[in-house]
Amino acid sequence: MKLNGEPNRDAYALILEAIDSGVYRPGSRLVESELAERFGVSRTPIREALQRLETQSLLTRDGRSLIVASLDHAQTAELYAVRQELEGLAAKLAAQHAAEEEIQVLREMVEADRVLLDDPQALARANRRFHHQIHLASHNRYLVQQLDLVYRSMALMARTSLAAAGRGEKALEEHAAIVEAIADRDGERAAQVLKDHLSIAFVVRLKEEAEQD
Repeated sequence: MKLNGEPNRDAYALILEAIDSGVYRPGSRLVESELAERFGVSRTPIREALQRLETQSLLTRDGRSLIVASLDHAQTAELYAVRQELEGLAAKLAAQHAAEEEIQVLREMVEADRVLLDDPQALARANRRFHHQIHLASHNRYLVQQLDLVYRSMALMARTSLAAAGRGEKALEEHAAIVEAIADRDGERAAQVLKDHLSIAFVVRLKEEAEQD
């Protein structure tokens, strides 16, 4: 599958998107020449992008090869802990600052996502869009930047917890509860409901890992 490069997109963004969308998964080997061919760009920006991704710990070395990094148990736990606090803050600020139109968009996203319940990967992408919309509704650019970094690392998780039986439907119910707390301008409740939502997702992930051991 060849993904054509776009004039307004740099190699870094293209590779990052490919990792995030699962084109390249943890353990996948990235080769300059193959990436240049896939994205339709020269090898120099590809090389620079790979160096940047390695610096950010999204790629790691396997001998002389660069591979997409993976997260161990401790790293996953640390990531969820940070994510809960930052996203809880985003929900609290969204309750204070979100425009009515932004809240309406969140409501519509929850309803639109119901048709994706049979497609965990599509639902996972929609889930990221929903959470990002809450980040934006916080109206705090520095918080949005930090959460963008967190979500880059989230891309290193090989599986989505939304693939677990019944999890997708339950997650959408939790999304709806988050939106209603924001709509009620109840920042503390919005923060807690969102933290609880992530805690449940983490428990689901831990159970899946335990079953595979």
